[in-house]
Amino acid sequence: MRQLLIQVPRGCGRQVLETAKAFDGANLALFEATGSNGAIDLAIVHISNNKIEGLLAELESLPQLQVTLIPQGVMALQPPPEEAPQQVTSVELRSPIEIFLAGLQSVGSWKGFLGYAAAAGVVVWIGLYTNTNYLLVAAMLIAPFAGPAMNLAIATARGDIMLLKRSLLRYFSALVVTIVVALALSIILQQQIATTQMVQTSELSSVAVLLPLAAGAAGALNLVQSERSSLVSGAAVGMLVAASLAPPAGLVGMAVAIGRWDMVISGLFVLLLQLVGINLTAAMLFRLFGLSTRGSRYGRGKQWVFAATLGVTVAALIILLTWQLSNPPEFMRSTRAQRATAEIHQVINASGTTQLVEANVRFTRSEVGGQNTLLGVVYVQRRSGVTVSSDEISNTLTRAIQTRLLAQGFNVTPLIDVNVLEAPNQT
Repeated sequence: MRQLLIQVPRGCGRQVLETAKAFDGANLALFEATGSNGAIDLAIVHISNNKIEGLLAELESLPQLQVTLIPQGVMALQPPPEEAPQQVTSVELRSPIEIFLAGLQSVGSWKGFLGYAAAAGVVVWIGLYTNTNYLLVAAMLIAPFAGPAMNLAIATARGDIMLLKRSLLRYFSALVVTIVVALALSIILQQQIATTQMVQTSELSSVAVLLPLAAGAAGALNLVQSERSSLVSGAAVGMLVAASLAPPAGLVGMAVAIGRWDMVISGLFVLLLQLVGINLTAAMLFRLFGLSTRGSRYGRGKQWVFAATLGVTVAALIILLTWQLSNPPEFMRSTRAQRATAEIHQVINASGTTQLVEANVRFTRSEVGGQNTLLGVVYVQRRSGVTVSSDEISNTLTRAIQTRLLAQGFNVTPLIDVNVLEAPNQT
């Protein structure tokens, strides 16, 4: 339930109260007051969130209507007292107009917005440069990417081309600032090679699209729910949205500085994938929860803008996924590494001479001979009763693993090191 302060010319207050009663308004009050335009009636109205737009639409005909919407939830208690617990347990979703106006408010300040983007660039650079995971988490917390991404979804749902342009401008402005900061730091401190964390960040999974889809849904749910019914804080949801934006943005800047164009392409791919994935699920949920192209005190929305933007989003998502799936293993290295580990398990289990202790498989720097190098370090233990030498076991397993990976079409150069471990003699 929300509180509204409604100002109308003197004599129109009774009509406001009668209209509010028709929309099940609670704890209504009317005062005579003096406003900036002379004598006025000031009405205090407490009304259900989902009836705010209907009430405002009914009051639009009143002259010089002024409305103040209090964005915090209120508990309007009414007699009899014993029904108070039931009166406060009905927690509703935010009204569409409140969601939309809150989004418009967040696109105001540029200095603080770009300041956070620059700070995120510094923190993510330190995290990637020093291989410090908790600094990457800190960068996700302060990166201001969630706001523009969610506003883009609101603009899509509302069909508001003006908000759409402003959201895209802020999104890419923040990314550019973060990238430039990371680039400048790498140049100033003369970074020469990619760090381990940079390599890991550049490796994508075939299911990478699920993260932005989930982030968009979580962001939309957080914005439409009232503060008392939301089980997840806005900061946590914002971190989820930025989780796959801050590290790739820093990666792009650092990769440009050292000439790793494969990492640059990987980072840009992720940034675009996040934008379209978040926009798709968030916009659809916003429409499901009542945001439409027309509403009270809102006439900028156009149905064709919603349809066109959603169509472009879906087309872009299909193009990106097609590009990812048709270019293995560049955009699926994480998945390919896991599959390769499973293949190694099968080869060793079928050998009959050893048991697998551990297999560490990963892609290494792609500039090595211009090839996709899959590095595997495998530790095995000789089975009891096997008398073959360790060198022969190692050579046999190495050839078998490499042959298996090549036959499975991994499109990599497998460099495998098999280490045969011996159990201590127990005599």
